[in-house]
Amino acid sequence: MTNAELAAAFRLDRRSALVTGAGGGVGAAVARAFAAAGAAVLVTDIDKDAAAAVADLITGGGGRAEPFAFDVRDAAATVEAADRAAALAGGTLHILVNNAGAIAPAMLADQTEETFRRIIDIHLVGSFLCSHAAQGLLPDDGTGRIINVTSAAGLTGTIGQVNYGAAKAGIVGLTKSLAKELARKSVTVNAIAPLAATAMTEKIRSNEKLAAKTLARIPLGRWATPEEIAPSFLFLASDAGSYITGQVLPVDGGTVI
Repeated sequence: MTNAELAAAFRLDRRSALVTGAGGGVGAAVARAFAAAGAAVLVTDIDKDAAAAVADLITGGGGRAEPFAFDVRDAAATVEAADRAAALAGGTLHILVNNAGAIAPAMLADQTEETFRRIIDIHLVGSFLCSHAAQGLLPDDGTGRIINVTSAAGLTGTIGQVNYGAAKAGIVGLTKSLAKELARKSVTVNAIAPLAATAMTEKIRSNEKLAAKTLARIPLGRWATPEEIAPSFLFLASDAGSYITGQVLPVDGGTVI
């Protein structure tokens, strides 16, 4: 493979992408990385202003992006989002990143049915609804991608977040099942389990005791920036990752080994 061929394998020219939860953190970094690689990106978030700000950064830098605010728990809205993203590339949606998420930490005794169901709905049901909305728009030429976001909590369990851990574990099962089903369309489905300094990890990082315990479990001994996480998504979204499906890639400094 020549240098030019290698570089081209990581390009996303003439492809469209839908990234949920892209108003900040890892989602925003992924949207920007995709746009830098040539994709037209629908930047989505439940926060309209946050989505618009990220889209503006992309277009201001010469990339293609449009913002769209919606709740991944709303089935009708997921269909509209998928259609809007596909419209960016002539009716084809090439890449879906299910990144939208939330947390509601509490020990089991303090968990409520409402908080448990809400986190399951946002992470797991939201990923299902977006995937369901996208499946008919994904191409069968080998460029179709679904990338879900799970967590070490879904792979090894966690204390004080049974709702989040259960949701993220469910996403692993969803990923593997969709990978087997959609392989017949040459669509790959994978998951990434990131660990980064974002708003969702702020409470841990700002608590001296929790921060120390977390860092002790990270062999590399530090938190990643969202920009360090984004290239792993680009790899799986591009032709460079065309023969990888049904896998979970921890990008967490060695936390899950």
